[in-house]
Amino acid sequence: MSSSDGDSIKDIHELATALSTNELVVGDELLKTLDLVEEDSPFKLSAWLFSRWHNISQIDEDSIATRRSVYDNPDMAQLYWPKQDYENLHRFDPTSRWTYKEERSLVRKIDWKIMAWAALSFSALNLDRNNLSQANTDNFLPDLNLTSDDFNWGNSIFRLAFLCAELPSQLVSKRLGPDRWIPAQMVLWSIVTSCQFWLTGRTTFFLTRALLGFIQGGFIPDLILYLSYFYTKNELPLRLALFWMSSDLCSIVGSFIAFGVLRMRGVLGRAGWRWLFLVEGLITLSIGVATFFRMPPSPTQSRTWFRPRGWFTEREEIIMVTRILRDDPTKGDMHNREGLTLKRLWTAVCDYDLWPLYILGLMFGIPGAPPATYLTLSLRNLGFSTFTTNLLTIPSTVAGIITMFAITMVSELLNERTFVAMNENLWILPFLVALFCLPENPNQWIYFGLASGLLSYPYTHPIQVGWCSRNAGAVASRTVNASLYNMFVQATSVISAQIYRADDAPRYRRGNLTLIIICSFNVVVLYPATKAYYMWRNRQRDRIWNKMSLEEQKEYLATTTDAGNRRLDFRFAH
Repeated sequence: MSSSDGDSIKDIHELATALSTNELVVGDELLKTLDLVEEDSPFKLSAWLFSRWHNISQIDEDSIATRRSVYDNPDMAQLYWPKQDYENLHRFDPTSRWTYKEERSLVRKIDWKIMAWAALSFSALNLDRNNLSQANTDNFLPDLNLTSDDFNWGNSIFRLAFLCAELPSQLVSKRLGPDRWIPAQMVLWSIVTSCQFWLTGRTTFFLTRALLGFIQGGFIPDLILYLSYFYTKNELPLRLALFWMSSDLCSIVGSFIAFGVLRMRGVLGRAGWRWLFLVEGLITLSIGVATFFRMPPSPTQSRTWFRPRGWFTEREEIIMVTRILRDDPTKGDMHNREGLTLKRLWTAVCDYDLWPLYILGLMFGIPGAPPATYLTLSLRNLGFSTFTTNLLTIPSTVAGIITMFAITMVSELLNERTFVAMNENLWILPFLVALFCLPENPNQWIYFGLASGLLSYPYTHPIQVGWCSRNAGAVASRTVNASLYNMFVQATSVISAQIYRADDAPRYRRGNLTLIIICSFNVVVLYPATKAYYMWRNRQRDRIWNKMSLEEQKEYLATTTDAGNRRLDFRFAH
C-alpha cells in the first residue's frame, strides 16, 4: 500500500474502524488498540536539530511507541498480510508493543550495524568512480597519447555501460539478494580498477571504462533497496542524505590520497596515476571482501556460521519486522530472494506517471556536470601544479556538503519537492553566465572562485531519488523504477560528456552557452510542468475517490487488483 504523505495508513485505518464497528458499540478489538500512538509525521532533520531536547523531555521513554496501522482491524489486516514465503513472517506480530526507549536503542543499533557499513560501501564506489579526474592532474592523457575528446568518449562509454547494466543488475540482485550481489559487484570492479595500472592506450582505456560501468551499474538502487528492509519511510530520508554526504567526504579523502600517491611518479619507472589506480583498487577490494560478512540478508537473518549469536535478539527482530510492516505493508509482498517477473518489469516500465521524474533525472544534472568533470584539467591548464590542483578540489566539496545539508532542511520545513529540487539549477545558472563572460585568458584565481562557487551547488539528487521511490508505490515497482530513474541520471553524463569539446577549448564558450540554455529550460519549464502534472493527477483521483461511499471504498480496497501508484487511494508527492 502507498500513501502521498504520512496520513494515508491512518486514514485507511479510520475508514476500516468506522465500517467494522457499529457506531457506539466499542468491542474488544478496539480496546486492544487504545495503547497505540498515531503514526509519526515524517522525520524532520530541522526539528531534530532545533527541538530535539524539548521533544525528548515531553516523551515518557517507557510509554508505548507502537504506531497504529491497518493491522489493528481484523477485517482489514487480512488484506495486507505478508506473503507466506516472506522471510521475516515468523517474527511478525501485530499484537506486539514496544516502548520509545526500546525503539530508539534499536534504531541506533541498526545505524551502527547496517547504515554505517552501507555508507562505507557507497564511499568505495565513489572512490573508484572519481579517481579518473585525479589521474588527469598527473599527465594521464599525454602519457597514453589521448586527447580531451578521447577522455569524453571514455566517460560516455562508462555511463552507457552503467546505464545498460541497471536493469540486469536489479534482476540479478532480486534473485540472489542484495546482500550477495552488492559485495560481488564491489570485488569485481575493484579488480578492474587495479588493472588500470597496466593501461597502454586508447583501446585499454575504453575497455576498462566499459567494464567498470557495466559492473557498477545498479549498485546504488540495490543499496537503497537493502536499507529499506531496516528503516521506515520517515527514517530513510535522513539516512539517504547522510549517504550522499559520505560520498562527498570520500571525495575529500580521495583528494588527500591522490595528493600522496601521485608523488610516487617514477617509482619502478611508473607514473603516479598508475599507482593511484592500483592503491585505490586494493582499498576498495578489501572493503568489498569484508562486505560479504557485514550484510545480513534481512532483519531476522543476521545469524550465520561466522556470527552464531547474530546482531539482534528475538525481541529486537520482532520489533524490527513489525514496525517496518506497520509502516509499509507492501514490504511483505516479496521475499528477498524473489526475482522480478517480466510482467512486473514491463508494468513498471509502462508507468507513465513516473515519466516526468525520469525526464527530470535526465536534464537536471547536465548544467553542472561538464564544469565538474573538467575542473582538474582546467586548473592544470591555468598553471596550477598537480598537487595544488588536487587540494583545490576540496573547498567546493566541503561547501557542497553544507549546501546539501541545508537544502534537505529546507525541503523538510516546506514539505516541498519540486521547487526545492529546482534550486540546484537556480544556483548554477548565474555562475555559468559568469564563466561564459570570462576573457580568453582569465586570472586563475578568478576562474577557480567561479568554478568552485558553481560546484558548491545544493545537490538535490537525494531528494529526487526519494521522490521517485515515493511515487512508485509498491516494493516491486520501486526496485525497477529506481533503476529506470538512475538510468536516466546516467544518461545525463553521456550527454554532458559531449558538451565541452576540444575545438572549444580552453574557455568552452560554446559549451557554456549550451549549458545556460539547458539550465534555463529546467528552471522555467521542466520543474513547474512536473509539479503541475502531479497536482492535476491528484485532483483526478480526488474526484473519483470522494464520489464513492464508505462501503464502495471498502469494497474497492478488498477487491482491487491495482497496485502501487495505480490505486485510487494513492496520491502523488510533488
